[in-house]
Amino acid sequence: MLLIDCSHDLSIAKLQLISDKIAPPAALSGLARTRLLDMLSQSMAAGTSTILSGRAGTGKTFLALDFARTCGRDIAWYKIDAPDADPAVFFNYLITSIRACRPEFGSTSLTSLSQLLGVEQMTWLADAFVYELVESSARPLLIVIEDLHLVSDSSWLVPFFTRLLPLLPSDVHLLTTSRNLPPAPLWRMRSKQSLVVMDEETLAFTRAEAVALFESYGLRGDQASIALDHTHGRAAALCEAAVFLSRTAKRI
Repeated sequence: MLLIDCSHDLSIAKLQLISDKIAPPAALSGLARTRLLDMLSQSMAAGTSTILSGRAGTGKTFLALDFARTCGRDIAWYKIDAPDADPAVFFNYLITSIRACRPEFGSTSLTSLSQLLGVEQMTWLADAFVYELVESSARPLLIVIEDLHLVSDSSWLVPFFTRLLPLLPSDVHLLTTSRNLPPAPLWRMRSKQSLVVMDEETLAFTRAEAVALFESYGLRGDQASIALDHTHGRAAALCEAAVFLSRTAKRI
């Protein structure tokens, strides 16, 4: 784990960022969900933002990582923790993650970030983000923010993202994961085609996907159907069932 010193950007002394939080996780094993990957590709082509919403174990991180690795864009990844509700922490992680792909991002209008943390200033800050994204434009960019639910009660979140999402340039797409829907002013942006929500029902395995998963472990389709009924298509539980049955079959 590497600590990144960001004290040059903030008036806060020696704020250190954990590098693991702004790096994509290690590759996860599992079945590629072509149906969902296609939906994400369509969302990225049509709008500025997508949210994967579902409880733990619904496959949000695996899908986001699989899409990030295959979408053909540069990736800025940021995994939120509870202390990131502090806007100084949140925005410095977000800026640093984008700088990994666009080193000049934030070098102009975001350098005074430490003075712009009030709720009433979030609109200005969102405008500055958009300006910097346009000015630093290089390869198309996918920004992944994982576990948004951990900061969803923060007073700055709605004014910032409500302003940001409709203004994102066409070469930038924001993909977020959350255990619940973000505050209403955000998810209602679906009607304006700025935001696509893929909920828990959408993320659930279909019967055909369950069969394909079980067959990849050398298991039968009828076993997949039984497991699907018991797990209601939740990704983690279904994969655990496939692994368990596969190991059991090898011991017999």
